[in-house]
Amino acid sequence: MQLSFLGAARQVTGSMFLLQLEDGYQILIDCGTDMERKIDFEEPVEQKSFFPFDASLINLVILTHAHIDHSGNIPMLYREGYEGQILCTPPTADLAELLLMDSASLHLRRLKAAQGESRKKHKQMDRLLRKGDLYLQKDVENAMDNFVTLQFNRKFVVFPGLEITFVPAGHLLGAAHVLISVKENGETKTIGFSGDIGRTNYPLHIDPQPFPEVDYLVCETTYGNRIHADKDSPMDALGKVIQETCIDRPGRLVIPAFSVGRTQAVLYTLNKLIEERNFPAVRVFTDSPMGRSSTKIYSKYLSYLNPEAREFHKENDELFDVDNLIFLQTEKESKAIKDYREPCIIISSSGMISGGRVEQHIADNISNTYATILLIGYTAEGTLGRQLLAGTDRIVVKDREYKVNAQIRKIDVFSGHADQTGLLDFVKQQKPSKLKKIFLSHGEEESMLEFSSILNGLGFSDVILPQKEETFEL
Repeated sequence: MQLSFLGAARQVTGSMFLLQLEDGYQILIDCGTDMERKIDFEEPVEQKSFFPFDASLINLVILTHAHIDHSGNIPMLYREGYEGQILCTPPTADLAELLLMDSASLHLRRLKAAQGESRKKHKQMDRLLRKGDLYLQKDVENAMDNFVTLQFNRKFVVFPGLEITFVPAGHLLGAAHVLISVKENGETKTIGFSGDIGRTNYPLHIDPQPFPEVDYLVCETTYGNRIHADKDSPMDALGKVIQETCIDRPGRLVIPAFSVGRTQAVLYTLNKLIEERNFPAVRVFTDSPMGRSSTKIYSKYLSYLNPEAREFHKENDELFDVDNLIFLQTEKESKAIKDYREPCIIISSSGMISGGRVEQHIADNISNTYATILLIGYTAEGTLGRQLLAGTDRIVVKDREYKVNAQIRKIDVFSGHADQTGLLDFVKQQKPSKLKKIFLSHGEEESMLEFSSILNGLGFSDVILPQKEETFEL
């Protein structure tokens, strides 16, 4: 049996692992977009495959959760000949369809824009479409026809000798750790994939549940070298910022937030502040059509939320309907709030300020001394969010330079990833004497190195930091 690391190897995005059984049966765990991949417009179209494997030979795909860096390349699998199923939880299937359709819409807009531009640009976009760098709505529809959903903590027998179990991971609605049990030549081997590990006591999401002991473990390390700084609860932390920026003075608060997961956590926390602490109802604009759609999916799957959220819904008959909340749909509506003169909160994607409508809100408010930009999650290198946190005094948005006069603040209570302590809690459920190897993934190299050193000190002797496309025998 062999395990290959085809993505998220010494980097955070592009999760993709290939498990090949002794008889040749091939299982792909996640098939995510590599956000750091640079597109080469000059690369020949005649390349053999978008993937470093023959998609038609894959027998099964397992999806840990819906985020694009875990699901984003699934439509390309089918374009290249994959004909099997995608196993995931029910909420993951609904959220993945929403996110993949959004990606397809973005690809279509890029193609249409190219048609109105130079002949060279049009050829470049056509090359991307034929290569597989772009996919369209029909590709997503074809993929979604093959999604098969499984419930948490119920063993699924693929065939005698291969069993799969999803264990709640927190992090996102429906997110799962994956337990794979393989029996070959009379010997049973167990392999665990962490997916992305969530936090305890997070708004809406259930806590990560205990994971069984395994022989081999693949563990994410996004925050392998960091401890979440904020000790306040989400209500206390967010309430303090709103009080200081929109109530004590007539300012506006811009919160870059991912449409799926983070936006819902913020809206739910705002609602609790109003309902449970009689907090003043400041006008709230949510500027993300996808955010509205994903909010409906969260409301659909109440049984997958934590007990506190279910109880709040039982008492208030809703989770996200904040007083003075307005969902913005069109770009015209989005641009119009630039002229809104009262204190307000603007929640818009993307969370790293890398694309999306939030860029315009940043441009409109970054030079305003009465505005505050609140970063609430991880920001990657090269994003506007990372630049603002680094203290830059000028930024460039859509080829125009702006002076940074707004306050830049950060809280990490809404980060969906477990920090170093949470990751260690996950690994400590394994016995060093039983665990044969632990592979670290989904993290920057410096994060992996520090986390590896800590694990060595705890008695986990065989900790591996795979290189991309490196293969190991299990």
